[in-house]
Amino acid sequence: MKKLSGFTYVFLAIIALLVGGCASTLSGESYSRDEARRPQQVQIGVIEFTRPVVIEGTKTPIGAGAGAIVGGIAGGAVGEGRGSAIGSVLGSVAGGIAGAVVEEQATKRQGVEITVRLENGKVIAVVQEETPKETFTVGERVRVLTVGGTTRVSH
Repeated sequence: MKKLSGFTYVFLAIIALLVGGCASTLSGESYSRDEARRPQQVQIGVIEFTRPVVIEGTKTPIGAGAGAIVGGIAGGAVGEGRGSAIGSVLGSVAGGIAGAVVEEQATKRQGVEITVRLENGKVIAVVQEETPKETFTVGERVRVLTVGGTTRVSH
């Protein structure tokens, strides 16, 4: 069996960093570039209920593609000739599946569902990433901010 080259290990590390770096934050504290410097609709309300939730990880072609490349390289290192080709194909398939799972797990976040009764009597629920800086309690007055179709709860 062939040993993996130093290049392969560097390539694996770069792919892991890229997949991890693609994760965006969904907290009430973060804004996209498109949301910055735009007027927001602000409503005041009182928290009626909170519960922990899990926000699914991303499922983009990046994780599967990166995994397929790495799996193909690693699989090609097994055997020689035809065995190497078969190993490369099998490694690509297995790597693609593993890469997709790794991406989803790496970008999964702990969230909180916050149910708010607005001053106008309307009740809404907002899910956002949970952060140590922003914890919410029942009965607390909060601001509900909406910009560009994105709503967040803030103190």
